[in-house]
Amino acid sequence: MPNQSNQKIAPPVPITDLDLDQNAGVPLYRQLYEGLRRSILVGELSPGVRLPSTRALAADLSIGRNTVVNAYEQLLAEGYLEGRTGSGTYVAAELPDHLLRVRSDQRKSAKSRKAGRGLSSRGHLLAGTTVSEPHDFAIPRAFRAGLPAMEIFPFKTWSRLWNRRWRSPSLDLLGYGDPAGYRPLREIIASYLGAVRGVRCEADQVIMIAGSQQALDIVTRVLLNEGDVVWVEDPGYPGARGAFQGAGAEVAPVPVDSQGLDIATGIARAPNARLAYVTPSHQYPLGITMTLSRRLELLDWAARNRSWVLEDDYDSEYRYAGLPIAALQGLDEEDSVIYVGSFSKTLFPSLRIGYMVVPQGLVDTFVAARELIDRGSPSLEQAVLADFMVEGHFERHIRRTRSLYAERQEALVESAERDLRGLMEVRPSSSGMDLIGRLAKGVDDRLAQRLAAQHDVEATPLSTYYFEPPEQGGLLLGFTGVDEAQIAAGTRRLAEALSSLD
Repeated sequence: MPNQSNQKIAPPVPITDLDLDQNAGVPLYRQLYEGLRRSILVGELSPGVRLPSTRALAADLSIGRNTVVNAYEQLLAEGYLEGRTGSGTYVAAELPDHLLRVRSDQRKSAKSRKAGRGLSSRGHLLAGTTVSEPHDFAIPRAFRAGLPAMEIFPFKTWSRLWNRRWRSPSLDLLGYGDPAGYRPLREIIASYLGAVRGVRCEADQVIMIAGSQQALDIVTRVLLNEGDVVWVEDPGYPGARGAFQGAGAEVAPVPVDSQGLDIATGIARAPNARLAYVTPSHQYPLGITMTLSRRLELLDWAARNRSWVLEDDYDSEYRYAGLPIAALQGLDEEDSVIYVGSFSKTLFPSLRIGYMVVPQGLVDTFVAARELIDRGSPSLEQAVLADFMVEGHFERHIRRTRSLYAERQEALVESAERDLRGLMEVRPSSSGMDLIGRLAKGVDDRLAQRLAAQHDVEATPLSTYYFEPPEQGGLLLGFTGVDEAQIAAGTRRLAEALSSLD
């Protein structure tokens, strides 16, 4: 057996082509680490080759020895290098990324193959569905739709309630909690909905959720089979359309006219639809209130067809003229309606607390589905919200924001009349958090959106809510999340953008 002490040690490979930048924001040791790691992974430094000593490499690259030591130590720790006593530092024989490279190659080749593992059919549907564009919510911008005036939220009150709960939380608030939600909050919501929205329910029928989008997900899981037909408003909320399509349902667009959902057309197109999704109190995005005759017609169809109606009551608190519109659910005598509400528009979106009111016969099933999805909403936040409502802070906040939003809507209408005359028509509304700016016929509202964005104005094209391009395009203009000065500046910039359409 040969004497290892007499074996010849292989010379180190030279390393001189690494591009290190002293002025870069990345530390030199990190640049060196990444450069060596990349050379190893692409095969420029083969397994088993010997690297220069830390002193020699530092001299070759004109950098400090500690820089090299730090880079080597990181690579040793991650398994890219191995040290041999009395011999030096070598590229490891077994690279930790070897299998990852193989799998990456397999993923690339799989794109051209129809067979093999991959997404489910529902996974493909979900992956191909877009709900909304990403936003930088740290910067208020005219005219982002659906955003509340978070600058006037009573943060001190909320903080005080939060601290009071957190100083000595009960054990039930630290555990998993009831998947249906924090009982006192469900009770106060049931009471509130009965008094303000005309909803008929008991606390047991209220199920807490993480917002209206989760309600759509639960409904599709529990009530729809793949291939079932769903009525959706046209134009309507893309998030609902995406949820149903992502579940494999067949979406049947039903037009909306001046009275709301056109029930007769819905029956003609899909008489046996399993479910109808509606926003009757304030249709999204047109802002129309469904008439009583249409509501009764919808409920009659659902009862006769043994179908479900999903009522999304997303912003009904904000009505500026006349009495509040009672919920569709309050007219339901056949337990056909599932009612959905959220605190995203009234408080702030990241709270992620909403609620469903379901018929008694569905309660156990919906609670079981809620538990399987994510065990339930955070208990502490629910407790703080319950305190916020019980002590009257919620209703005071609604009154304050309702008054403020009426002023901001008036400011938008006046600014639009001054700056956008001849370019866009903006009419007031008796409710809601946004208005529609109608463009001249033939004007592409998607082009208008892109031009507006170039002038730092955010507006959603009306055509994105339709299944087919509408006869007249427009932009959805949110007015609640920005003050009057920002509204005035926004209409001026929007006028500059739209003027270039000529």
